[in-house]
Formats: sequence, C-alpha cells, structure tokens
Amino acid sequence: MKNKKRKSLYICFFKRFFDFTLSLLGIIILSPVFLIVWICSKVSIGGKAIFTQYRPGKDGKIFKLYKFRSMTNKTDENGDLLPDAQRITKFGKIIRKLSLDELPQLFNILKGDMSIVGPRPRLIKDMIFYDEETLKAYCVRPGLTGPAQVYDRNSELSWESVFKRDIEYAQNLSFWNDLKLFFGTFLAVLKGGSANGANSDVDKVEKREYYYADHLLKSGKITKEQYEKGIMDAKLLESKKAKVDYKSDLHN
Repeated sequence: MKNKKRKSLYICFFKRFFDFTLSLLGIIILSPVFLIVWICSKVSIGGKAIFTQYRPGKDGKIFKLYKFRSMTNKTDENGDLLPDAQRITKFGKIIRKLSLDELPQLFNILKGDMSIVGPRPRLIKDMIFYDEETLKAYCVRPGLTGPAQVYDRNSELSWESVFKRDIEYAQNLSFWNDLKLFFGTFLAVLKGGSANGANSDVDKVEKREYYYADHLLKSGKITKEQYEKGIMDAKLLESKKAKVDYKSDLHN
C-alpha cells in the first residue's frame, strides 16, 4: 500500500513500543483476572482452558491466536461438532459479552503477532477469498480491538461495510485514530450487546453470515467448486503455516 502515513514515527516505532509496554502491563495487572477466568473455564467447560486457532496476521502471515474457551467440544452421533449455539456455556456467554475471552491475546501482542488496535484477525478460510483491495487492510497487525469491536458489535453491517472500515483504518493509521478506537471499545462494552467482533458467531448467524466464505457461496458470488477449493486451500495453508495471498481462481 502506498501511503505516506505509513512512514510516520508512530507507525514505525511508537505503535509497537506502546503495544509491548501496554500488553506487558496488562498481563501483570490483570493476572488475578486471568487466574479467575482460567479456573472458571476449567470448571465450567473442562479440559484445556485456552483455545488456540491459527489466524492470518500482518500481510497474511499465519500465527497462533489465544483465547479463553467459551464452548465445549460436544459432537453429534457422527462425530461432528454441534452448532455453536449448542456448545456455548453460560459462563462462555458472560466472558464473551465482557470481552474477557480475549485477554490471552495480550500474549499475542507481546510476541508481536497482534497490536492493541487494528483490524480484527479473521479466519484463514475467509481471508483466502478476500479480493486484492480488501487484503490491503491487513498490511498492518490485527488488533485486540478495532473498528469491528467499536462499530460492529451486533453484526448489523454488511461484509462490504466491515471491509471498508478495516481498509480505512489501515490507510489512515495514526495515534489519534488508535486512541479513539481504544477508548471507544470501553464505551461499546459498557453499552452491552452481543459478544464482540469475531467471537459473536452465535448472534451473527441471525443478522449476517458469520463466515465470509458462506456469504459468498449463498449470495452466488462464488461457485460451489470455488468454495470447496478455497476451504481445501485454507487447510493446506494452515498445515504449512504459509502466507495467505490473493487467489484469482477463487473469484469470478
């Protein structure tokens, strides 16, 4: 992306400095909360309290994202996972609504996989279908919070509107925009609503297709063959920890 603002001192140095410093302080200060949520997750859900999933990061580079588990691994008679609405626990709904399930991502920020503020890290099987313009939003590190958490908590925006906000964020990255989104997140949480960002899959099904790939297929923007190929390609990328790039054969 050709954008002179990308060369600012904030982008080149201070943003990462703030990310590292604030995430480290957050981990230390919130350690009692980490412990409480970890114990409650173990008791209410069982098994591992931390959920991990590979997501595309800056420039499509895949990393392992951390979250507190909010759903069980219950399956049907065929061994397939039950729908999210049947697997999420009461405790899971609470930590999603309060965004506490996102706390482990402070370690992602500390490592440099993510930023405090940025576009929400999406799924590999969704990003693989992004066009070249949309991929421009991911020339920056994905964020713990960002446009999705502040403006799209109830999934009332179309996918096109969500992408527009993410692209605008990347193109106008600045300290003041980050500060506005950072404090806007607290206001959004206080107002309540559905679980934030990428975690609100249970509610999003009713308002907008949660998975972008499913949206493309159901709206006729891609064929079933392209859909299946994209899903297979996404699995291959995940297994190889490869980079997600634009794929022209997945677009009509």
